[in-house]
Amino acid sequence: MAHAKNHDYHILPPSIWPFIGAVSAFIMLFGAVMWMQDHGPWMFLIGFVGVLYVMYSWWADVIREGETGDHTPVVRIGLQYGFILFIISEVMFFVAWFWNFIKNAMYPMGPESPIRDGVWPPEGIVTFDAWHLPFINTLILLLSGVAVTWAHHAWVHEGDRKTTINGLIVAVVLGAFFTVLQAYEYSHAQFGLSDTAYAGAFFLATGFHGLHVIIGTIFLLVCLLRFKKGQMTQEQHVGFEAAAWYWHFVDVVWLFLFAVIYIWGS
Repeated sequence: MAHAKNHDYHILPPSIWPFIGAVSAFIMLFGAVMWMQDHGPWMFLIGFVGVLYVMYSWWADVIREGETGDHTPVVRIGLQYGFILFIISEVMFFVAWFWNFIKNAMYPMGPESPIRDGVWPPEGIVTFDAWHLPFINTLILLLSGVAVTWAHHAWVHEGDRKTTINGLIVAVVLGAFFTVLQAYEYSHAQFGLSDTAYAGAFFLATGFHGLHVIIGTIFLLVCLLRFKKGQMTQEQHVGFEAAAWYWHFVDVVWLFLFAVIYIWGS
């Protein structure tokens, strides 16, 4: 037949989601700028809701494609490569924050700069003790990574749905606990975001990581719900693989944050 499919690729039908996503992202960005100019958060929130709606609807379409058999081995490889490229872009995002912190730590500005460097951390900044709450959070995040690996191994190599679900439950709980402890840490900080270069670098680097932890926790929670509904198979589980890779990326970034910002930078 002339219209019979004779290849392993999935030709996507026309979709409105890229257009709506771009418009929503622009509204959210424009709204954020307006919010910073004291015009209220409403435009930002409208764009944010639009972005969340696009994410939910678009990924739901991807899940349906997998259920109908469109995700052939060739397509799954393409999805994996695409997610790897996304993680690489995220790595470069955090490289910028590390560069900002390390540059300021090595050449701190002071009243006599550039003739004479200032001090780091700046005077008046009381830093966190790395071996108290930050160290506890490090252990929590590493344990959550172990739980994800446990769940992934149980599914890929053994097809054990119950163990996989239990591993994901542990990972999600630990991820949420990490977020709670980081919020508690922020509430006890003796400096604010705009106080010094150290404060800005600290909150931006750890804050964006915290946002990634929240996103990764939601990612794992969605995988958990899909496993409970029986939507994953040992052959078709690209979403679970992507969630596991993302979570390990979050773990590694935190190890660098702990070493550079909490230990060396303080």
